[in-house]
Amino acid sequence: MASAEGNAAAGLLGHEQIGPELADIVSRLRRAMRRAARAADPALGLSVAQLELLSCMAEHPGVRPSQLARMLRLAPSSVATLLGGLQSGGYVTRTPGGLRRPGGSGGPGGPGGPGGPGGPGGPGADGTGDRRTVSLDLSDQGAAAVSRWHRVNEEIIQAALAALSPRDRAALRDAAPALRDLSSSIDAQAD
Repeated sequence: MASAEGNAAAGLLGHEQIGPELADIVSRLRRAMRRAARAADPALGLSVAQLELLSCMAEHPGVRPSQLARMLRLAPSSVATLLGGLQSGGYVTRTPGGLRRPGGSGGPGGPGGPGGPGGPGGPGADGTGDRRTVSLDLSDQGAAAVSRWHRVNEEIIQAALAALSPRDRAALRDAAPALRDLSSSIDAQAD
């Protein structure tokens, strides 16, 4: 029994020791990625906040501004400001009334889908949509910016990995599932 308690204490101590170091590493990695991305593609011209918002829109086509604010944990006014600039720049399209533009994916419960705004049984069941809402989609230019940002980040990571030893690359590969779980755990704290 004493060895089980000792192992639990050692595990807790290891948990306490890795937390601050891991937080520092993640912070440094984020800064390094931002700097490297700016150096690799200065012509992109969008802020990280704008690119993260566009990426969220790519993952959630037809999202409403209030949903974006909740998902990104930003003030609605901040999202409105970001969206205004992105729309002016031609990166975002707004569809009034919660109706999706042709070719959009209004699935069940989503904008334009059954049970969602503009869908059967929801506001605007007559096909007019709820005029108080808008759905947001990426324009072709917005989708291209997200793809370009992801590609630049992948190239940065690939180049950095190539500079590491095989042992370090293997350690990072082996840590990927745990890092994915850590990301999910941190996301869950925000919900």
